[in-house]
Amino acid sequence: MKTAAERDHDRNLRRVVVSSLVGAVIEWYDFFLYGVVAGLIFNHLYFPEFDARVGTMLAFATFAVGFVARPLGGLVFGHFGDKIGRKKVLVLTLMIMGAGTVAIGCIPSYQSIGLWAPVLLILCRVAQGLGLGGEWGGAVLMSFESAPAHKRAFYASLPQIGLSLGLLLASGVIGFFSAVLSNEAFLSWGWRVAFIMSAGLLFVGSYIRSSVHETKDFAEAKAKMPEVKYPLLDAFKRYPRMMLACMGARLIDGVAFNTFAVFSLSYLTQNRGLDRSASLVVVMIASVVMSFFIPFWGYVADRIGKARVFGSCALLLGILGFPAFWTFHNYSENYLLVCLALALPFGVIYAAVFGTMSSLFSDSFDPSVRYSAISFVYQFSGIFAAGMTPMVATMLVAWDGGEPWYLCAYLCAAGLISAACTFWIRRLNRNGFPPASPVEEEEAAVPLLEGESA
Repeated sequence: MKTAAERDHDRNLRRVVVSSLVGAVIEWYDFFLYGVVAGLIFNHLYFPEFDARVGTMLAFATFAVGFVARPLGGLVFGHFGDKIGRKKVLVLTLMIMGAGTVAIGCIPSYQSIGLWAPVLLILCRVAQGLGLGGEWGGAVLMSFESAPAHKRAFYASLPQIGLSLGLLLASGVIGFFSAVLSNEAFLSWGWRVAFIMSAGLLFVGSYIRSSVHETKDFAEAKAKMPEVKYPLLDAFKRYPRMMLACMGARLIDGVAFNTFAVFSLSYLTQNRGLDRSASLVVVMIASVVMSFFIPFWGYVADRIGKARVFGSCALLLGILGFPAFWTFHNYSENYLLVCLALALPFGVIYAAVFGTMSSLFSDSFDPSVRYSAISFVYQFSGIFAAGMTPMVATMLVAWDGGEPWYLCAYLCAAGLISAACTFWIRRLNRNGFPPASPVEEEEAAVPLLEGESA
């Protein structure tokens, strides 16, 4: 029978998981809304004076601005998360993130206020990026550091389900308004309601987060380890190769997500003539599949090792871009094949990468610098891995005469780089900071055999 302390720990763990999940849903709901609307609507509302292709690229450029602001948010909030605690910082980041999203839904069009419209859009996107910059690392760490050592990959994967649920919610909302409203009404006010609706999630997430306890890892680090004045600088000083390796491993996550979840919508609707609502349903189906596979891969990672799951699936994800876009390009009229072509790489294999990335990175740094380190790794690499991908994809497809093969080669290169960096992380963890998973502790005691993959 469990003691009172154990029951209290279990209750707190459940609250931590729910609060982290709600925050992640808001993050990815906001993120995906902006990605979808940028390519379909913002080019018309805020950049109407340009050629259609140029307007789309400018809209995607505002999308990238948020990724430029994210490292600053990760730097600031990661610093205070390592100094004063994860919980306090997470309440603030959630408020900033939600306020930026609601404000985007209230910005008038270019026809109403002229140049101020894109300027306000960029400012709101910067504010949103600052909040998002500190959100991911803290939400992941609350679950990772509150979980038992032998289940940390599984529990750290649960906030990552916020990605698929956020995609599902955003796709559903946009798809619903696209179906029931005329194109004029959707462009005028329908998309705005989708942004303003995030205020409800913001209220729920803030309420739950106010009731959770600080993590055990952070409390022990504050009690046993000397005060770190500048956690991020200390992380670079003590873990320079690990920081670089994690940023390289993160590459496939950002490139694959924005290729399959963001750019594929523009490609299917603008290049292959698929209906916008039908394209959104494809992403919704892949999101449902992903919701089940993210915790599955977290469970597997606790048993066979996070690096093995992440590295092998990073490589496979890069390769699967070719058959997926071959199907989009040649069989866009076959809806079942299009759904399968997205659900396999994005719903199943990407789930392995994203679901285990949180625990893989968290395991690689000690608690005194962990928030700053993983926030910077995730957000700084996101500028190149994620923020630039829609623009790069648009240019690559244009250079290839409307065909996707240059883009597929780009995705494949990202998979190769990430797999190699995961192998590097595994070697560094064996020689440096010990992994938390008992399985990986056992692996670390066995010399790496020649030819063994990451």
